[in-house]
Amino acid sequence: MAAEIVNLRLGRKRRARAQARAKADASAARHGQTKVARTLRALREDLEARRLDGHRREDVDERE
Repeated sequence: MAAEIVNLRLGRKRRARAQARAKADASAARHGQTKVARTLRALREDLEARRLDGHRREDVDERE
């Protein structure tokens, strides 16, 4: 009759990771967007601004 060996350290680490993930999910839900979503939004806004500036017409006085 052999007993199953259980590694308590790994169990504690798994539990700590699950708690940290739950805390992060709750925080993300409470504070809005994830970091990836914020970064993507900022990149898209920057791209739109550069495109708009690219279509800007020069003033007549600047060409002379």
